[in-house]
Amino acid sequence: MKSPTRRVNDAHPFSVKGAAVAPANTLPVSRPSTTATRALAAVLVAAAVALVIGNRLYRTAEMTLASGILRLATGSGVYLVPERQAVYFGLGSAHAFGLRMSPECTSAFLVLPLLLIAAVLIGLRGRVAGRVLGALAVAVAVVVAVNQLRVLTLVGLISWLGTDQGYYWGHTFFGSMISVVGGAGALVLFVWQATR
Repeated sequence: MKSPTRRVNDAHPFSVKGAAVAPANTLPVSRPSTTATRALAAVLVAAAVALVIGNRLYRTAEMTLASGILRLATGSGVYLVPERQAVYFGLGSAHAFGLRMSPECTSAFLVLPLLLIAAVLIGLRGRVAGRVLGALAVAVAVVVAVNQLRVLTLVGLISWLGTDQGYYWGHTFFGSMISVVGGAGALVLFVWQATR
């Protein structure tokens, strides 16, 4: 047996006795991204691609920055070899040592997801572009500073504990801790600033 059906109004599927009623599950329509915000999102994606392709140049820039900081922070000789992404420190001392920035140790792999997340946020919600770019600038600065702190920690431990013990503790334990905590902190800071 059929259950009785009640027809409200044949004129409009969402009207009741002639009054229009909006359906309850309608989502607000957001404004589409403008050409400028789409272009900005594309620039950020292009920057991420350039970071992958030009990773060698990025690592050279990181080691150039590290050598400048080491010249200020240490009293011993520092020598930069840009084509090898390497810096030698402690020259003229008992603990002369060279560090090379390998692809696994660069901050580029922490900057890369920040660029892509920023591109997605700006592409989806163009009106927050200014806030996202500000958050991106702060987070990238934090990531770069954290990686420089990791290099300085490694140099300090090698100078203090000697080559074998200093490199082991500085690279394996403290360096990893600094990278993980700093990277996570930069990501949380970015999301908080971009979405608040």
